[in-house]
Parts: sequence; structure tokens; C-alpha cells
Amino acid sequence: IYTYDLTEKGGWLPDFDELERLPLDKIKLMWINYPHMPTGTPATMELFERIVDFGRRHGIVIAHDNPYSFILNDKPLSLLQVPGAKDVAVEMNSMSKSHNMAGWRIGMVASNATFINWILKVKSNIDSGQFRPMMQAAAEGFSLGSEWYAELNGVYAQRRVVAEDIMNELGCAFNPGQKGLFLWGRVPDGNGEQMADNLLYKARVFVTPGSVFGSNGDNYIRLSLCATEEKLKEALRRIKEMKNN
Repeated sequence: IYTYDLTEKGGWLPDFDELERLPLDKIKLMWINYPHMPTGTPATMELFERIVDFGRRHGIVIAHDNPYSFILNDKPLSLLQVPGAKDVAVEMNSMSKSHNMAGWRIGMVASNATFINWILKVKSNIDSGQFRPMMQAAAEGFSLGSEWYAELNGVYAQRRVVAEDIMNELGCAFNPGQKGLFLWGRVPDGNGEQMADNLLYKARVFVTPGSVFGSNGDNYIRLSLCATEEKLKEALRRIKEMKNN
């Protein structure tokens, strides 16, 4: 397994010059995730085109985890929109994120027939599929139109406003163009773990320290929009109270 760095300086995007220096003859699969979790970095067609070209030139299958494309994102993109991408890539989406069906363990994968058959060979040795009523509910979910997403994103947008207020109250810098279910911010002093501990013990508010996502996240925290607007407002109230004491 070879890792590659994502940094704020690099826009949380792959550095293709660095990728070219890896022992690419030993690499068969590359994982990507845009819109990115935890940083919220959006996908672009330019990025997808470069990644598909990279995979094609080096015989590397690109596995794209794409569960956040419809969340607070007015321009959802698929890696498979790139011409020829299906020959070198698989794309996945999870109903846990896109349809609020966490715990149902239902999603989708799209690619060419050969790659899908390889996946099915492995999956058939792991389980026999989901409970049929759950699959029927998922099929109904997939049939929902843009109005449903607009309503859902309206709720997330209200939560996002409060999450941004929390970041501002903490003095954290963040990119307002982030997409998805989370808000990623750089702490003003110390590191994310110190801030997370301070908030937990002094304000009884839990935030995720960025270090759990890798060492490049040491100086960051992540807020979740899965919490209700009321809980986010309560967290903001507690943080203000902590600062005033």
C-alpha cells in the first residue's frame, strides 16, 4: 500500500508530479473521493480528466467513492462523465449519505461489465444480498426527484450556517466553497486534538479532530451537519458560554 499526500496548500488535490514518482508498476488500484471527506473539496471535470488519464497511462484502476455529490452541491459530477472513464474506473455511492439511510448498508457501483463481474465474485462470497423490503425501499429512494433533494439541502444549508458560526466563534479558518455533510476548519493555535479536548471537557461539545483522518489534518477540526440545527445552536451557545467564563 502506498499513500499520497493531500494538503491545504495543494487545494486538497492529488499532486500528479508526486504520483508519477511512486513505483507505479506495483500499483493496481487508486482510491479517490471528491467531493472530498473531510475537507469538502469539490470535484471538477479537470481533476477527473487528469485522474482518468493517469489511470489509463499506468494501467491503474481508479476507485471513486462519491457519496457526497448531491449534498450542498449545485454541480454534482461523476467520474464516469469523462469519456472512456468506464474502461479504467469504478464509481460508488452510498445511500447512507445521499438518502439518509445510514445502517441500511445499501449503495451502488457503476463500471464496465468486467469490473462489475470481478466485484460480484468477491461479494457473492461475503453475503447474499439485503433483505428484500430494504432493497425495495432503496429503489423507491433512487426514484426521488430534484424536489426531494432541494428540500433535504435546504435543511443542510440551515445547519451549515450555524456550523460556520461555530467555526467563526472558535477562530477557525474555513473554505466557504466546501461541499458535503461536513465543515472543515483550520484551528488558530495549537492543534485539532487540543481544541477538541478543550471543547469536550469545558463546553461538553464534541468535534472531530482532523488528526483522525491523517497527520495532514493535525491542525484542523471537522464539524458534522448530521446534527440537528437545534443541537448545533446549543453547541454554539455552550462555546460562547465557555469563552465568557
